[in-house]
Amino acid sequence: MPRGQRTEMSEVARRLQRAAIRLVFRLLELIVSGFLQLVYHGKGEVVPPINNLLLLEPASTLALKIRTRKVSSVQVIEAYIARIKEINPILNCMVDERFSDALKEAREIDSFIASETKSTDEIARDTPFLGVPFTTKDCIQVKGLSNTAGLYKRKDIKALEDAEVIALMRKAGGIPLAVTNISELCMWWESSNTVYGRTNNPYNTNHIVGGSSGGEACIQAAAASPVGIGSDIGGSIRMPCFFNGIFGHKPSRCIVSNQGEYPVPSEEQNTFLGTGPMCRYAVDLLPTLKVIAGKNAIHLKLEEKVNYDKMKFYYMESDGGSPVVSPVHPEIKDVLLKAVSHFERAYNIKAQKIRLEKMKMSIDIWLAKMKVKNGPTFCEELANREGSITLWWELVKWFLGFSNHTFIALATALTEKLGVQPGTPEHAQLCDLCDQLHQEFQDMLGNNGVLFYPTHPTPAPYHLEPLIKPFNFAYTGIINMLGFPATHCPLGLSKGGLPIGIQVIGGMNQDHLTIAVANELEKAFGGWVPPSIAV
Repeated sequence: MPRGQRTEMSEVARRLQRAAIRLVFRLLELIVSGFLQLVYHGKGEVVPPINNLLLLEPASTLALKIRTRKVSSVQVIEAYIARIKEINPILNCMVDERFSDALKEAREIDSFIASETKSTDEIARDTPFLGVPFTTKDCIQVKGLSNTAGLYKRKDIKALEDAEVIALMRKAGGIPLAVTNISELCMWWESSNTVYGRTNNPYNTNHIVGGSSGGEACIQAAAASPVGIGSDIGGSIRMPCFFNGIFGHKPSRCIVSNQGEYPVPSEEQNTFLGTGPMCRYAVDLLPTLKVIAGKNAIHLKLEEKVNYDKMKFYYMESDGGSPVVSPVHPEIKDVLLKAVSHFERAYNIKAQKIRLEKMKMSIDIWLAKMKVKNGPTFCEELANREGSITLWWELVKWFLGFSNHTFIALATALTEKLGVQPGTPEHAQLCDLCDQLHQEFQDMLGNNGVLFYPTHPTPAPYHLEPLIKPFNFAYTGIINMLGFPATHCPLGLSKGGLPIGIQVIGGMNQDHLTIAVANELEKAFGGWVPPSIAV
């Protein structure tokens, strides 16, 4: 048989294989989703309405009102403590708190402001978040608070010091209030673990909040915290923000320090992990990023005025058709096109529709790049790096209801040896593909371009539903591997009452562009929609 004919037949075989895989995934998705619709019905428990106007203020506005003595820090802290106590029994987003210490710090700050030792301008310059509470996820160290990373063996561990980002927020005057729920070892996109249980979506408690920063996105969306800090190695900021209808930003590679986070990433994984702001109002993204970037903020153009007329806009409606990823929901495609149309109407900017074929390989690239050569195995991670769990025995215990681990964590350990391995030609090929895709993005976006792209293919699934669509995080995960900044922007609610939106991706260190676009989209489409309100 001629070589050309063999090549053609091989290509046909690959296409048939992809079609078969796609069919199996779609049928499984249809069957399980239909079953879960029967199990879950209605909106579950109703979250109490927001009834305090202070809870509806951006963090930056609260800071202004506190330093100008329009409101006291104590009043703000008390309002948020009351809100957490109100919503947490239903949502289970907060896992540990320092309410007493936070109130003490707030009283000290109010006394300092009353002393007029510094002018309001000096306070704004030196401590832009003075007196404002903030929260973060359980895997980021806050001195004295839970630092379990969702791992049962760490259930009694409290942080001995602050992570660098928390120290920077404190230096800027922020008051840590609480830490929030995550997935086990931050490696899944539903926030549930055997230490603190499962977190519920404030728009419909039958649905997930995402992961691993799911508790953080939930507490923000429920108006129980004005601003938060999350981390993202596969979409762990952007997916929860998408599912909960708030803003979230994954910074450019190596801009924000990951020191003080657990699990401790390998040297290479550290370049994929992005720590960034999560908030209800786009106006809070830039000042928070400026604080937590510390000395690296100089590499960004955060003070530069953005001129949309000088920008290039691109959009992709899907990844091009990965067989193991759900199709993009029509309502998500619709809001993406509405965002594109807004810039055409408002600024006469014609966005270019593009198709990057390599994006079909997003999940393959992510899985390959995450493989750590000579690093701790996931079985060792599940033992808190103190030996290793016996996987087969833990699986037996799980089926009998006695394991201290989640099924997805054990499944991750079970599949760790599957797929391409470091040092193989296939692994090198996927890494090379990632480099090529990075260059394509950078050539396209440069220092003045942004790409509109789905954050996730579907609105928030039902609890447990991610188990049958595990690779849907590909839309966010690929951006971690490429290292570019990405901002999730909420664009209203679906017909089913769940948040939807898109991510805006920029060139390297062009975080100010994606954040500026987020601010513009908030003005045009309204941004965060309160789950329920009574003021």
